[in-house]
Amino acid sequence: MSGEELETYSLVELAMDRLRRDILSGRTDPGERLVEEQLTRRLGISRAPLREAMRLLAQQGLVEHIPRRGARVATLSDDDVRELYEVRDVLERYAVGSMPASPDLTGLRAAIEVMRKATEADDRLELANAHRRFHVEVVALGGNRQLVGLYESILVRIQLYMAVNMRREAEIDRAENGVHRHERLLAAIEQGDTNRIMSELNGHGARTYLT
Repeated sequence: MSGEELETYSLVELAMDRLRRDILSGRTDPGERLVEEQLTRRLGISRAPLREAMRLLAQQGLVEHIPRRGARVATLSDDDVRELYEVRDVLERYAVGSMPASPDLTGLRAAIEVMRKATEADDRLELANAHRRFHVEVVALGGNRQLVGLYESILVRIQLYMAVNMRREAEIDRAENGVHRHERLLAAIEQGDTNRIMSELNGHGARTYLT
């Protein structure tokens, strides 16, 4: 790769990281237009790497292109949300049923610690990522790597709306309550109580969306 190609690739990565951060932290709402002129000025890059970044984000389900209208943050219909949660629930139920008797909970405890620190620092993106990482770690306990990859792709799409909800909820609820919900789920997993695990999982995810 030449120096010029490497520089362009780095600019694409920069644009992807900034846009992804804005989207998954709830700083930009689903359906909000992504105006090239504004973004090139804000990011300090040309249109070519910006367009490549948005193309790659579209492949991840975070951006969508509307003919003759440009790009916008991806949206989900009510049916999309319902179907994504149905798939999520099926994957979680399978993973919970496949957990070993004495699972390694190191990843779950680490995710909760990141949640605590992000809550104290009011870092919304880090908090949202820690929430997602915790749930991925739960499903990973089932031992099926292909299932984990599919599950994580589902969570990224749902997080588009969860981030907005988390931002709104933070205005009316105590920030540490989110940490406590995950601590209860961890306790259920430590006890090996399958019914309680599923009950706690069903209470996560903020199923009310702003569509």
